[in-house]
Amino acid sequence: MSRWPFVLIPPSEAKTTGGTSGSSVGLFDAELGAHRALVRDALGAVLDVGGAFALEKTLGVRAGLLDQAMAASRLIVEGVAPMSPAWQRYSGVVWNHLEPATLSSSQLRRILVPSGLYGVTTGEDPVAEYRLKMDVRLAPLGRLNDFWRLSVTSAIAAHVKGAVVVNLLPNEHRLAVDESLLEGRLELINVGFVSYAGDRAVGHNAKAVKGILARRLLCDGVGVLDDFHWRGWKSTRQRGEIVVRGPKK
Repeated sequence: MSRWPFVLIPPSEAKTTGGTSGSSVGLFDAELGAHRALVRDALGAVLDVGGAFALEKTLGVRAGLLDQAMAASRLIVEGVAPMSPAWQRYSGVVWNHLEPATLSSSQLRRILVPSGLYGVTTGEDPVAEYRLKMDVRLAPLGRLNDFWRLSVTSAIAAHVKGAVVVNLLPNEHRLAVDESLLEGRLELINVGFVSYAGDRAVGHNAKAVKGILARRLLCDGVGVLDDFHWRGWKSTRQRGEIVVRGPKK
């Protein structure tokens, strides 16, 4: 089976700095523009009146990185933040193992990235340097994965047009997609990552294997889920979803 899926992966907390100014256009700009403006306004309000504790909680940083995060956020609120394609901006473990610089433009466009700031982007869409997790609460919007759920779900459904979507998201980002609204509109395959003992897989290797699997899906098609293996991690089918189990220690 070599059907070419879209792949849902999370953004990374680690991001490159810099970028270019200008009017780069992302795939979902028009559809999600109004919601993105509401998030920027709510973020701006926190920057204007929030104390150090509120800012650290909202931006997900400790005091040592707070000034840098605030400066980057202020540029976003003012609409002058330098932009880079998502595949260049995100630099965490998942993205490093995805090796996006070696993927084609069409493959990058099949990467879908739910985001607290943007709702969802493709791997090619322009992204600022930002700090805003999907489970943060922003007044008056509430928790961002709740705020984004309907618009992100609709945007994904309209974009993929009935194709296969493989969901590699952690729970924080998975909650931004309403699976019940996708039934009958596309084929959704959920993938869970667990330790050998069956607990939720965490740590460097759990992120690395997610990037490796995402890459193989983009390069080889959805059939890789039937017999995926990497450094002791193996895929199996359990109760209607794919489970990638870690190696025995």
